[in-house]
Amino acid sequence: MLPLSVVIITYNEEANIKRCLESVQGLAEEIIVVDSGSLDGTQEICRSMGATVIEQDFLGYIEQKNFATSKANNDWIFSMDADEALTPELRASIEAIFPEPAADGYTMNRLTNYCGTWVKHGGWYPDLKLRLYNRNKGQWTGVNPHDRYRLSLGSAMSHLNGDILHYSYNSLSDHLKQIDRFSSIGAISMHNQGKRSSLAKIIYKPIARFLRHYIFKAGFLDGLTGFTIAINSGHAVFLKYLRLYYLQKDKSI
Repeated sequence: MLPLSVVIITYNEEANIKRCLESVQGLAEEIIVVDSGSLDGTQEICRSMGATVIEQDFLGYIEQKNFATSKANNDWIFSMDADEALTPELRASIEAIFPEPAADGYTMNRLTNYCGTWVKHGGWYPDLKLRLYNRNKGQWTGVNPHDRYRLSLGSAMSHLNGDILHYSYNSLSDHLKQIDRFSSIGAISMHNQGKRSSLAKIIYKPIARFLRHYIFKAGFLDGLTGFTIAINSGHAVFLKYLRLYYLQKDKSI
């Protein structure tokens, strides 16, 4: 096994976590799962597959991933979401760089499955992610709920062959529920940073997002799936800026 820690944050992920863990079993010295109080069988599945489970109330996506990183025994970390899995090609690429990685962090492409369809356009692929890193060379940052790992200035970065497979939504309802939740989190994060909304932003930003995904990023090549994603992406931006506007007016979101 590699001198590597796989870290995963979870909440009610019994439908996904087994597939995720199977893709990394035997790869790393340890698998750390930080669970924020799952009410289903997530924790039991993780323990039965040899993962170490740490319970931690949810701190926010960025904060939870930094917490999970801090609990690992190794400096080299591979961070995953519970609805992801490694392809054999990506796993082989990870194995090939050890025991002495030449860079401080490694990116890879993520391929997303949307309601049973692999999405190849609309800005969804290649969805570049930095997930393999030396924890002494950076930290998780971004604006919740959109986290990203940022390497420290002067750190070296390289790219690995192979994909992370992302099993995002099983149904349209799943996507709409996440849009509702994420738009609230995003509006609150923006409000806390002093960012502002306006009627103009509420109108033009959703339209711009739709055009970006469907036209400029060729989402139309994914047929109805591409159109659905583009419409929902615009809707998510609409809700985020509308809710931010309400927060400015001290109204409930």
